[in-house]
Amino acid sequence: MASILPLLANISILIVIFSSFLPPTLAGENGGFVRTLSHNKKEKLTQFRAYWHDVVSGRNPTSVPVINPPMNTSTFFGGMSMIDNALTEGPEMSSKLIGRAQGFYASASQEEVGLLMAMNFAFMEGKYNGSTITVLGRNTVFSKVREMPVIGGTGLFRFARGYVQARTHSLDLNTGDATVEYTCYVMHY
Repeated sequence: MASILPLLANISILIVIFSSFLPPTLAGENGGFVRTLSHNKKEKLTQFRAYWHDVVSGRNPTSVPVINPPMNTSTFFGGMSMIDNALTEGPEMSSKLIGRAQGFYASASQEEVGLLMAMNFAFMEGKYNGSTITVLGRNTVFSKVREMPVIGGTGLFRFARGYVQARTHSLDLNTGDATVEYTCYVMHY
């Protein structure tokens, strides 16, 4: 019996050492703040188009400057605007409203009109009513096509990732108002 005790002690030590390398779910850790979850949902790709209306003129602008550029510059470097822009099904402002683009854009380039865009597309129509996607990226305004990443989402777009392509549909040089076509490619569950 005396020779069995050292053997049992060695086995116990080995069990403790090896179990510390197991993930918490395999090690039997239930009471911690972390747990591994699994899901059986299949990821899908959703593609849609929306028209983004940036209205800076008139009595009811949807884009307002909150920080003016600190110096006179052709790129508006340092300026920032908050937005609550309409997202519509077609390019006309009278087209069906499908959501709002809410967030901000800031001029982040001294060399060209290059914006940092941070906005949520908050959907208000159809299957995706109440869901959002978040776009965060660089928008070189005068490029024909601009691509920005989708970094997340809520509702039916939970765990979203993907990208958007922005193309200027119209720009009124007198008022500064613009309509931009956003084609969105979103992976989600």
